[in-house]
Amino acid sequence: MKEETDVLLIGSGVMSANLGALLKCLDPSLRIELFEVSEEYAQESSNGWNNAGTGHAGICEVSYTPDRGRDGEVKVDKAIEIFEEFEQTKQFWAYALKSGMIDRPEEFITSVPHLSFVYGQEQVDFLKSRFRGMSRHPFFSSMQYSEDREKIREWAPLLVEGREDQPVAATYMESGTDVNFGVLSRKLIEWLGKQPGCAAHLRHRVTGLRKKGDCWEVSIRDLKKNVGIRRRSKFVFVGAGGGSLPLLQKAGVREIHGYGGFPIGGQWLVCEKPEIVSRHHAKVYGLSPGAAPTMAVPHLDSRVLEGKRALLFGPYAAWTTKFLHGGGSFWDLPGSLRWHNLLTLLKVGVANLPLVGYLVQQGLQSMNARMRELANFYPDAKAEDWKLIDAGIRVQAIKKEDGDAGIVHFGTEVVTSEDLSISALLGASPGASVCVNIVLEVACKCFADLFDQSETQDRLREMIPSLDQNLAGMKGEEETIRKYRDWSQSAERELGLIRRTTS
Repeated sequence: MKEETDVLLIGSGVMSANLGALLKCLDPSLRIELFEVSEEYAQESSNGWNNAGTGHAGICEVSYTPDRGRDGEVKVDKAIEIFEEFEQTKQFWAYALKSGMIDRPEEFITSVPHLSFVYGQEQVDFLKSRFRGMSRHPFFSSMQYSEDREKIREWAPLLVEGREDQPVAATYMESGTDVNFGVLSRKLIEWLGKQPGCAAHLRHRVTGLRKKGDCWEVSIRDLKKNVGIRRRSKFVFVGAGGGSLPLLQKAGVREIHGYGGFPIGGQWLVCEKPEIVSRHHAKVYGLSPGAAPTMAVPHLDSRVLEGKRALLFGPYAAWTTKFLHGGGSFWDLPGSLRWHNLLTLLKVGVANLPLVGYLVQQGLQSMNARMRELANFYPDAKAEDWKLIDAGIRVQAIKKEDGDAGIVHFGTEVVTSEDLSISALLGASPGASVCVNIVLEVACKCFADLFDQSETQDRLREMIPSLDQNLAGMKGEEETIRKYRDWSQSAERELGLIRRTTS
């Protein structure tokens, strides 16, 4: 006998957790089940040690704004878009706290200033242009810019101590965040699993997906009991990180034809010495080295993980063929090859030889070479204060665009079947931070009848007040700016984001 459910979630990362919670809030009658192969929830990309933990809001991530317009000024539209989407995320999390779905926000989100830091005249000119564009928008009106070392020392002293005489510049916004997406995901899943008609299962591996009639038949292996079970579900969301592509291939989803996966591993340098950690309270992002993928843009971060403060630097990219950090196999990439994506992957390999070379070189770096990279941010860093750890794996989505194959260096890709019965997420940064915007896109498309109801729209406005507002396009509209600030401050109060004061 096959048990039936309305929504089946594969994987327990931040996307599945937020989608499940959102749908249950909008329609309490929905039956929702989640299946996770690991012994704990959110242990792959959402785990705190496996990602940057940055509440990506476009404030400091210079790689989000790489292009200049015809006037020579840096184009900042993407940063504005991401900031607005992260506001929606914070508003939904604040609603979850206020309504009792989750608690103790200090366990998953803390206030940390966000800085961009550059050195050398060319980079300084770039950052100054970026600041001019961003500071004109109300989102970034509190952003500060300085080329003065003493001012930068106030913001992040490790950046300038011991630095040679060269041009430097930084932007600073106090309202940045550090997020432990793993803790947040576990809180939402714990709530979801306790709701009527819902359940969450650990140590269950999805082994097959087959469309039969208007439902998906899902084959699952209970690894604890070593027995097979089946579920029928009207809708399936594949939020399995690097495992999503193979599952979509097994399901025979036509929309995945031509897609490939290009896994990129990561490593961090970690410092836990209190006398060093206490002197850096910021997330500091720089410019990406030439061939580096977006996820390898260097940054020096203050983190709070497992209740302890630490500094993380990286990530150092690395070549790998595994799709998952914990449960992956070196056969993952070869096993994902199909006739419809082989040419795409081969084209990527040929067209991106500098990237492939960069990944191999990064993985073979000595500790001394890694410390030289760290010295670009922290000139006085000593190797004995740092250790190297493995981080997560990101499977970059590869697809054909205008007949050419290309890596989706930036952003995430939502793939949905024509009949809207199965959806999945591929790609990387800034996915987790804008997860609410992404799962809203999935839910709105795949549950159109639900979203057409006036009660649903009313609930959505209660959860995410800014949802139907064009905040990104606001310039001098004082009423819209006032509303945005009210909504933002209300969410930050609920989330406990108390900002420290600096001169």
